[in-house]
Amino acid sequence: MTDPCAWEDLRMSRRLKIFDTTLRDGEQTPGVNLNIQEKLEIAGQLVRMGVDVIEAGFAIASPGDFEAVKAVSENIKGAAIASLCRAVEKDIDRAWEAVCKAERPRIHTFIATSDIHLKYKLKMSEQEVLERAAAMVAYSKKYCEDVEFSAEDASRTRPDFLYKIIEEVIKAGATVVNIPDTVGYSTPAEFGALIRGIRNNVSNIDKVDISVHCHNDLGLAVANTLAAMENGAVQLECTVNGLGERAGNASMEEIIMGVNTRKDFYNITHKIDTTQIYRTSKLVSSLTGVAVQPNKAIVGVNAFAHESGIHQHGVLAEKTTYEIMTPESIGLAQNRMVLGKLSGRHAFEERLKEMGYCSLSTEEIQKAFEKFKSLADKKKVVLDRDIEALIEEKASKIPEVFELDSFQINSGNKVVSTAMVSLIKEGNKVSEAATGDGPVDAAFNAIERCAGISLELEDYGLKAVTEGKDALGEVTVRVSREGQIFVGKGVSTDVIEASVKAYINAINRAVSELGEEELKRPASGVSEVL
Repeated sequence: MTDPCAWEDLRMSRRLKIFDTTLRDGEQTPGVNLNIQEKLEIAGQLVRMGVDVIEAGFAIASPGDFEAVKAVSENIKGAAIASLCRAVEKDIDRAWEAVCKAERPRIHTFIATSDIHLKYKLKMSEQEVLERAAAMVAYSKKYCEDVEFSAEDASRTRPDFLYKIIEEVIKAGATVVNIPDTVGYSTPAEFGALIRGIRNNVSNIDKVDISVHCHNDLGLAVANTLAAMENGAVQLECTVNGLGERAGNASMEEIIMGVNTRKDFYNITHKIDTTQIYRTSKLVSSLTGVAVQPNKAIVGVNAFAHESGIHQHGVLAEKTTYEIMTPESIGLAQNRMVLGKLSGRHAFEERLKEMGYCSLSTEEIQKAFEKFKSLADKKKVVLDRDIEALIEEKASKIPEVFELDSFQINSGNKVVSTAMVSLIKEGNKVSEAATGDGPVDAAFNAIERCAGISLELEDYGLKAVTEGKDALGEVTVRVSREGQIFVGKGVSTDVIEASVKAYINAINRAVSELGEEELKRPASGVSEVL
């Protein structure tokens, strides 16, 4: 048994390791489907932010997942790259094949340990699970020095068995032992005590990093994670915006700003650049199509808003009366007019750099500048959030098989809505007209006729990017084909144009993923586009 005195001074300064699983567990959010380029974009931003480990996917899950993990491993430098795998040899082989070219590869293998999982899912005894876990960690070790072991459903596992399996996988060569609250069942006091019990009852625990992975089913993921950290966990697994299976995972931005804001209490350091938090949150929201709730801690639009007159007066007199952190600390600049229609490209490029867009190519900057000039002709005041929306509209680097040429709408409360849409494909213009239940529906029907593709509209969302009658409107659409979801986004001061752009973007994503020929075939139970 470990001497408890060896762990007494946890208040001494320690450095956290942040393990981001947005690309793996975050992508398990219902309706989220990221392509390889989007995963590379997010991974690059995570490195700029300073995360220690990126879990790039579950390599054996599908050929697409394997290629994504492989691409991240080969192209992203500055963080360890991990692939999740079951405690099965073929899974481990595939994981290593995907991460072997990473600058710092990691194999992350897991097996369930709770009674309920052993009885109903694995149909294995504790001894069989113990032997499998140790054997598969040893098998992973022949490939990779850095091996993480996760005891799935650890928070509902009998402590004595959990201690035993942790001790055996450490003997087998594990470098990180992860303790997941897989179904978000635990509470902060209970989960902190579990980590403390592991430290005090596993004789070789000092040879590994203790990691935790908490789900948010009871809204306690961040609280449980911080409680584990207080009790000795040094690697915290989390996702941007708290994305993930069911109710999601512990939110990275909440963990980091919790630690930052309460340095006096936690006395813990990390290497996250907090000024990249807002930028990262916006990028992930844009690429996944999952909007951040307005009252979301740290990155919600209301996080630094003050409605009450008493609060407003206090903040104007002294910000710390009602703000425990500054908007600037997460990279959120105060909105202001930054450029006008007479501004040049150099000034625009400098402003992009100030906003954190440092990795854009010359071509991307030029396209963004052209869109900015077009917007400046329509809008009196151009704000930072307008520029963000223009950049994020093109964040998804997918081939534009179909491009908008023009559209015309005829609509009213006493006429049938009609749309005429012209698309450009391979330099050729295709024009079609269609009717619909309102101008947006008519436009979508006309787009489908032009493309010769029929998709099912699952969701449509519209929000104003900024305030005022001339505000940019941002439209997000979710479409499906045979159960697979594709997200499209479009922005414009004209909400119909934003809708048209979003639907074309969704079609281009579907074509990129499934291929045009596949999409032109009638979907199950759907007649051909006329």
